[in-house]
Amino acid sequence: MMTAEERMRRWRLVLGDACQCPLSAADKKRDAALAFLYGGGNAKDRRGGYGDSAPSVSRWLGDIRAYFPESTVQVLQQDALERRNLKALLLNPELLASVKPDVRLVTELMSLSGVIPEETKATARQVVRSVVDELMQRLEEPLRSAVSGALDRATRNNRPRHAEIDWNATIRANLQHWQEEYHAIIPHKLIGYGRKARRVQREVVLCIDQSGSMAESIVYSGIYGAVMASLPAVATRIVFFDTAVVDMTDSCADPVDILFGVQLGGGTDINRAVSYCRQCIREPRNTIFVLISDLYEGGVERELLQQAAEMKESGVTMITLLALSDSGAPAYDRNLGAKLAALGIPSFACTPDQFPGLMATAIRREDIGLWAAKQDIAVIPAES
Repeated sequence: MMTAEERMRRWRLVLGDACQCPLSAADKKRDAALAFLYGGGNAKDRRGGYGDSAPSVSRWLGDIRAYFPESTVQVLQQDALERRNLKALLLNPELLASVKPDVRLVTELMSLSGVIPEETKATARQVVRSVVDELMQRLEEPLRSAVSGALDRATRNNRPRHAEIDWNATIRANLQHWQEEYHAIIPHKLIGYGRKARRVQREVVLCIDQSGSMAESIVYSGIYGAVMASLPAVATRIVFFDTAVVDMTDSCADPVDILFGVQLGGGTDINRAVSYCRQCIREPRNTIFVLISDLYEGGVERELLQQAAEMKESGVTMITLLALSDSGAPAYDRNLGAKLAALGIPSFACTPDQFPGLMATAIRREDIGLWAAKQDIAVIPAES
């Protein structure tokens, strides 16, 4: 239970000098770091600015990492970006090198990619690379395992030759046929390894909205796109769009190249992007089309719905992700989502940790809506 002294200490750090409470030497340093961001004096005028003092900001960034836990550091950095024009100072390579890298910082650098000076670009790429590498360590293996496992099950051989029998799977499938008198299992069903495909087994198209609100989703989409592109049995295409369409498939090998190819903001023409992607689909029944968008259509909605219906009819597995992020879905067009739902195309938000399961479900051609329900994911209902 928190003591009265601890409670007063916390209020002192929140309110500044307006709350009279003695501070330890360490807390005085924390208070100075907070005052640099929020101002000093009292609760009303805890406001401040950095001006052109990049060295002071650099020291402040180092201080907050020393005095506060990582979760608090990320909040303070985000406040600095949004409220104190730190965004402009990110163009300074020395300052950028002292910032704690995280997904939000990557989205800020993506938004600034067109104006980052030459002397800062190398540092910016290093910052983005450090975040991407950290996320790859967390996200790559679950997706690789889920997709590979789903492909293996999708090609499972139920009439194997002797050399093709998967004995572990066969034994597990026939445990109920144990014969005590023979001390043996009599297999009623043989399960074999899937014969190695001589061609691509699935095509995956990630069609990604470049709206500013989708920035975090773009980071995760780029990473997952790169992972799937490395799987020989999956042909992956990554397409970004606003009112124009940019195919980033040739950059799939490196998520950092993908992210620096993004131009956040601008209008939105989903219909145009879907039309482009349709031309790239070779085998509809083996294709998974993932539209990552908030569904605010600036193009022709009627044509978009017609294209979606035709894709669904041709056998394409089509999914709309309102967000692929930890922070949840941004504002989105529920009306268009309902119209897509009426066509049998589910629309919902998905966290990065749920994405491997989603892709495995789609590869196995199982019910996406049922999978979402099991994950307690809210799906936009069809129009009533």
